[in-house]
Amino acid sequence: MGHFQPITEMHGQHLEKARRLFFDRGEHPEGLVDPLILRSWERCQRFGLSENGTLPGLESLDRIALKTEQERNRYLLLQGRPIMEHVFEQIRHSGSMVVLADANGLLLETVGDPDFVDRADRISLSAGASWDENLRGTNAIGTALTEEMPTEILGGEHFLEHNGFLTCCASPIFGPDGRLIGILNISGDYRVQKHHTMGLVRLSALTVERRLFEATHARDILVCFHGRADYLGSPKEGIAAVSPDGQVLAMNRDGLKILGIRQVDAVRRDFSMVFETNLASLIDRLRHGLQGSCELMINGKAIHVQLRGQLPPLTMAGRVYDETPVTQRATRRPEPTPIASPCAEPNLDTLNTGDARLQAAIDRARRILGRDIPILIQGESGAGKEIFAKGFHNSGPRQSNPFVALNCASIPETLIESELFGYQGGAFTGARKEGSPGKIQQAHGGTLFLDEIGDMPLNLQARLLRVLQERCVTPLGSTRAIQVDISLVCATHRRLREEVARGNFREDLYYRLNGLCVTLPALRDRTDIRQLVAKLATAEASYRAPVKFSENALQAIEKYDWPGNIRQLFNVIRVAIALLDEGETLISESHLPEELFEANPFAGSATSSRIADPWAAAPLESSAGSLEEIGRLAAMRTLEAAGGNISAAARQLGISRNTLYRKLGKL
Repeated sequence: MGHFQPITEMHGQHLEKARRLFFDRGEHPEGLVDPLILRSWERCQRFGLSENGTLPGLESLDRIALKTEQERNRYLLLQGRPIMEHVFEQIRHSGSMVVLADANGLLLETVGDPDFVDRADRISLSAGASWDENLRGTNAIGTALTEEMPTEILGGEHFLEHNGFLTCCASPIFGPDGRLIGILNISGDYRVQKHHTMGLVRLSALTVERRLFEATHARDILVCFHGRADYLGSPKEGIAAVSPDGQVLAMNRDGLKILGIRQVDAVRRDFSMVFETNLASLIDRLRHGLQGSCELMINGKAIHVQLRGQLPPLTMAGRVYDETPVTQRATRRPEPTPIASPCAEPNLDTLNTGDARLQAAIDRARRILGRDIPILIQGESGAGKEIFAKGFHNSGPRQSNPFVALNCASIPETLIESELFGYQGGAFTGARKEGSPGKIQQAHGGTLFLDEIGDMPLNLQARLLRVLQERCVTPLGSTRAIQVDISLVCATHRRLREEVARGNFREDLYYRLNGLCVTLPALRDRTDIRQLVAKLATAEASYRAPVKFSENALQAIEKYDWPGNIRQLFNVIRVAIALLDEGETLISESHLPEELFEANPFAGSATSSRIADPWAAAPLESSAGSLEEIGRLAAMRTLEAAGGNISAAARQLGISRNTLYRKLGKL
């Protein structure tokens, strides 16, 4: 349970005494504040924060930088905005605001009562500011991120004195893969008592998680379950996404709790191993049952189960069933699944689109499948190193076991050790009491992918080398070594030989990792760009009529330098498809950004007037919005740049006024 206390006069007195003991005398205020608050105060002191000091160098992001981060978190915003607005309607005129933050504590969007928003702005409780605990001290957003649990911080429980007028309730939002991806928060005035705010925040965060899960797995079978039949359909039900062939693709947190298993024990397992019955039998049973659910015995417990989502035709006992109700079959139009990469579940065969250098890399990698040889993937940022690693994993004998990735450059140095090696409960202040398995343990039996290995700190390189030599890992705070069986794949954009020469990378680890080195060509050097464009467009437009590219558009794509590599190409294709009118299937130069035509002989007058800004898109790994949403955002940007002139904006986009109105949602 999260930290929660009613706002009372006694609470205020206890807080005042606790602050005097802790900050003035350096004593622990036992029994006066919740242990969660005390842990956070101790962390803040270790960060070097002063409870009454100023916070230099904490400027908020400017408009352009904030826009970039919002685009990076587009998927979270797309699913979270409607919930934010609904929550605000429940608390309007209460002197409060609703905040959505990302996994780093950056405030992405806020909505609130004007009088409170003005006060909040003075302490930078506004979009573009970071409320990470090590920057702003104890606060609901930053502390909830650290503790990974719903958290309420009341008045003087905030580490910084000038935040003492706030009362804040925050709840983490976990993505379909179990990673913490954001925070939903309600902030208000400490002096105004508000009942049930914590419950509202927790329920709303669960609703966002559910929307994210269902949108991500819109094309999969959803198995919904709970120990009580009346909880089916509620935010507390368990949900598993299952492929038509019976592989569990994902399971939400409540589902893992209900079944009493870990994510690594559920994901990529056969349905029968998790639910103790095969998928075909369950569908057959539900199809012929009189009720919409049935009861299964799982680990000795009675679990009520329903099926939702898209059930493709399945063959059972010699019969083919289409589980879609007859009344819906004529009009069913599947929703597009948010694409996190150009290839869903790639393998080495599907990655090959005809480029000779890529083919050579694939052929070399295929030769060591199933062998205990580490592979090092080199290439520019965006060249597809993680996709190649997934393809390698999915092509070998470990494909049914976990693929666990860690980006060594995206995690603070202080956290990499616990992320990679795990920790025992109580290993350090703020550690979860049950401990946490690290990425190495999670990858047991499968593949560990260490991206940007060249950015790993030197002291951790030595620990990683020991793990690879001894085939066991010792979590932080523990003396017990745990045996692990992993296939190791690493990637870097750095030249590791040069890093070794500079003393930034251990030579012994380099030779340990460099069992097989493959280098992926940059997109500008590939000879299969047309085939790759067709493949990406087919994946992106899978829910609509197939699209084609004009010859001039293809030539412009081939001649462009692509500094962002495949990631940039994919985003250009996404936006181009989003800008197509209904029934339109040909992508021409007018659907591509102006930057592709700079110094390009095929850039005629029809394209020279367009601006590039509307196509600024999120990095490939965080793309999440529907094509309709992408088209609307591009149209809005263009209209803004054109000063609100509909005709000028339509000309810049190469579409009609009516199409622009439709993109903006005004028809």
